[in-house]
Amino acid sequence: MTPFQFTVPAQELADLRTRLTRTRWPDAADDAGWSHGTEIGYLRDLVRYWRDGFDWHAMATRLNAVPQFVTEIDGVPIHFAHVRSADPAATPLILTHGWPSTFAEFLPLIPRLSDAFHLVVPSLPGFAFSTPHTRRGPRRIHDLWAALMHRLGYARFGACGSDIGARVTSRLGWYHAERMIGLHLSSVDLEWPHPLPEDLSAQERAYLDRCEAWDRTEGGYAALQSTRPQTLGYGLCDSPAGLAAWIAEKHRAWSDCDGDITTRFTMDDLLTTISLYWFTNSINSANRHSYVARHDPDPLRLPPGVRIEVPTAIAMFPGEADLLVPRTFAERCYRVVRWSEPPSGGHFPAVEEPDLLADDVRSFFSSL
Repeated sequence: MTPFQFTVPAQELADLRTRLTRTRWPDAADDAGWSHGTEIGYLRDLVRYWRDGFDWHAMATRLNAVPQFVTEIDGVPIHFAHVRSADPAATPLILTHGWPSTFAEFLPLIPRLSDAFHLVVPSLPGFAFSTPHTRRGPRRIHDLWAALMHRLGYARFGACGSDIGARVTSRLGWYHAERMIGLHLSSVDLEWPHPLPEDLSAQERAYLDRCEAWDRTEGGYAALQSTRPQTLGYGLCDSPAGLAAWIAEKHRAWSDCDGDITTRFTMDDLLTTISLYWFTNSINSANRHSYVARHDPDPLRLPPGVRIEVPTAIAMFPGEADLLVPRTFAERCYRVVRWSEPPSGGHFPAVEEPDLLADDVRSFFSSL
């Protein structure tokens, strides 16, 4: 394992500023607002601030304040932050981000949890500093995480995640159950029982209908990333404005912001994430996770009556109302011992509501 710190060479900063200055702006339909995608006025302001106002030194200082390392497992480069608690009896906990996030999403949780947890925050393969990664997978990220925790000396540990991170956390609970203390999920990302049970309630069927409707109205990004990610990559890896638009739109759509992205994310918040994708040239390999998920020949599909038996907490933040799974449906797949519905927050709870998420994580693991 090698210590790691984030730096940006001066020539890469200069190249970014040149590209931002030379942005070729598309036209926009009258009064389209955000209905067609990222609103052009907001994006112009974001690009201008990225070029002229964003404090690169402050970003690097914030990231580098957390001990970070890089290693290789099964030929896959893995970057991770590792903060050991002052309490030797603290619970080891691995926190896994999703898309379009990075490990930096969990930085607000570190001061809120490090008194009671040894925290490991990896970058998913193909994201940010866990690059270069040109394989089509790996599908078995959970095995990489289990190996990483073993290298760090943690025989048993807890896991927490949302989005892709929830999928990885769930698979840890299935494939490495004997090592897991508990699972904390802020979204449920698991192949549902197959075939679907015949005794679905009206509430559960309504949930499945909402998921299908969401795919039609919000799933365009996933359709592209899961079928032709390389075609998309040529644009996002060459245009910083295009990259910013792709990521900012999802932060607005999936957060609990009531249509006003500025109520949940400062430009500094967004540009930290966007910059990590840009300077590591990792958006294409990150997007490939959608392709792998769609074409996975070995999905985790639990047959009816079988569930993950590791104690599980599920926190359903309201910002993604259409995707809020009913508890009865979740209990078909998990041994749910804690269920919470925080009053606010969405797809990015570690940034939107770090206190609520940290309190939920702490309450769950302290009860085990």
